[in-house]
Order: sequence, then structure tokens, then C-alpha cells
Amino acid sequence: MIDFIQNIIDGIALGSAYALLALGFTLIFGVMGRLNIAYGPCIMIGVFAGAGVYSDLTQSIVLIFVATLAGTILASAYVERVSFAAIRADAALASMVSTFAVWMQLEEIVAHLFPARTYAFKDLGHLSLIEIGPFFLRQESLFMLLVTIAVLLGLALSLGRSHFGLELRALTDSRRAAIVSGIDVRRIIFLTFLLAAMIGGVAGFMIAMSDGQVTPKFGLWATMKGLVAMVIGGLASLRGAVLGGMLLGIIEAQAQWYFGASVREILVYAILFATLILLPRGILGGPRTVWRS
Repeated sequence: MIDFIQNIIDGIALGSAYALLALGFTLIFGVMGRLNIAYGPCIMIGVFAGAGVYSDLTQSIVLIFVATLAGTILASAYVERVSFAAIRADAALASMVSTFAVWMQLEEIVAHLFPARTYAFKDLGHLSLIEIGPFFLRQESLFMLLVTIAVLLGLALSLGRSHFGLELRALTDSRRAAIVSGIDVRRIIFLTFLLAAMIGGVAGFMIAMSDGQVTPKFGLWATMKGLVAMVIGGLASLRGAVLGGMLLGIIEAQAQWYFGASVREILVYAILFATLILLPRGILGGPRTVWRS
């Protein structure tokens, strides 16, 4: 039982990062009804920008974070301009295919600029474990969890109490009604992309800092984890994204402990398939609105 509870603690810490990745996918899907599969590669651009600053310029964690955030935002803005703003609103499939093409572009850019493939990333250094009775908690895991909570609170305030949040919720309810009421739909969509990029940049920074390194596989990894967490928790539900991320982290931690890494991935995707069959819109999924609980 102690091992089981310890795995839950570790899984929640890992799931907090997955939750942020799922939030980025959910914001874009909930507002536009389109899937941005280049979201993970955009975060990859950010973490490699941070790794480049760390290896060539400075060890300042603040500057590395700024570089990671800036790289993710710039790459996401490029995706929005090329794959969404330039394509008709009713051409969801064309947008998705376009984001796949941009994904390939971003990976090629990283492959040319970072030929060594694996690069060190600033970490928090050697931190002691926090002991709570028979259980242990890594300080970097606690840091990830606290940052995730702060991001979630900030997102809730932004969507619930700001004029931007009101316009975004109106757009998710009815695009036509939003246009008639005078809302600048293109501006809201672009700002939503930037918001999702900032959340993804924070997630990428924390994950890379926890691992202490980055590779070009980060884009694929982030995309798969974010999508799986979103589908399990609930399509277009922010609370579902958080729930899906936490559940995915716990499932992986338990499977890793009891069955090993290879079975872990098989089990995760088996649960994904079961969710798609039994709960096609996820646990908390429903009508397409990011405000659904």
C-alpha cells in the first residue's frame, strides 16, 4: 500500500506538467474546433531556445525561462498565421494537415541548428528529498505542482473576470453571435494561441528543467502526452484537461512501478482506446466550450 500511495504522489507531480500540455490543446480546440498538432513542436522550439541560451550565453534561470517562453510564443504565432488565419474557418482538416507540415518544418529547423541532438538544460541542482512519514517527495516535483496551481489560478481569473475571457467564452458558444456582437474574432483567436503558447512554454521549461536535457523527440512526446490527457479528461473542457493530466501521470507512475516502462506505454494507449470507445468526449467532455466543468 505504501508503494501504491507513493506512486500516486509521484504521478500527481508528473501529471501536473501533462495537465498544462492538455490545457494548451484544449484552449485551441475549444475556441476553434480545430486540432493543432504542431503545439508540441512549438514547445520544442522554446526548450531548444532555452538550451541554446544556457549552453552559449548564461546560466541565469530567469533568462533561460524567458528564452523558452519567447521561442514557444514565436513558433506558435507562426503556426497560427500559416495554419489557421490563412485557412477558412470551415476547413478543419486542411488546418490539421497544415499543422503537421509545420511540425516537420520545426523539427528540421531544430535538426539543423542543434546537430548534436541532445543538449543540456538548466536544472535546479541537487535537491534533497522531502520526507513525510514513509513517503518522499522530490523538491522539483513540488515546484512543478506549485507552478501548475499558479498557472491554473491565473487562467481561471483571466477567463472568468477579464474582458478577454468574456469575449473568448462568447466565441466558444457561438462564432456567428460573437461576430454580430462586434467581437474581433481574429484577435481573440490570436490571443488564445498566445495564451496557449505561454502555458506550453511554462510546461516545457519545467519538464526540461526536471530532465536536465532536451532532444528533438520532445515535440512528439509533448504532443502525444497532451493529446492523450485531453482525450481522457474531456474534449474542450479545461477541468477535464487538468483531470486527464493528473490521471495520466498516476497511471504512468503505477504502471512503471508494477509492470515496467514498455508495458506502461501499452497500458496508457489501451486506456486511451477504451476512453474513445466508452466515453468518446472524455470523462468531463460535452458541448464544445472551454468553460464547461
